[in-house]
Amino acid sequence: MIELIQTDITKLELDAIVNAANRSLLGGGGVDGAIHSAAGSELLDECKTLNGCDTGEAKITKAYKLAAKHVIHTVGPVWSGGNNNERDLLANCYINSLTLAKQYGLETIAFPNISTGVYHFPKQLAAETAITAVKEFQAEGGTHIKVLFVCFDDENYRIYEKFLGK
Repeated sequence: MIELIQTDITKLELDAIVNAANRSLLGGGGVDGAIHSAAGSELLDECKTLNGCDTGEAKITKAYKLAAKHVIHTVGPVWSGGNNNERDLLANCYINSLTLAKQYGLETIAFPNISTGVYHFPKQLAAETAITAVKEFQAEGGTHIKVLFVCFDDENYRIYEKFLGK
């Protein structure tokens, strides 16, 4: 099951929200900064023990002061023209996050628009990649994890709406 909503991801009461993190996992701007700020300093303390994260990979932590139970941190690719495997790396962010959710028995997960901010991934291509990766994972994995695509702004919401056929 896939759902599209427009809201602040840090307010969601779910099993997990996904953080579009940088490789250090120690906070940054955009959704990463918002999640770290809302979760409190304990999230940073736990992230310091994880030794960072490679692009396309994912790691899970507690959510501390967030309404969600867990934060799954994934590192999206920086867009550099599309010739450096960016699309596959972005798809891996979704697949590896869902794999962790499945391993932990989670039933709900929310994704932000990974790599479309300061990493400059083209928003339409990012949405198409995200939706395709999630649908393929759900079809192949036999999992019943409810996936929410969470858009903070109108532009991304309209793009996802178009690709989801709403």
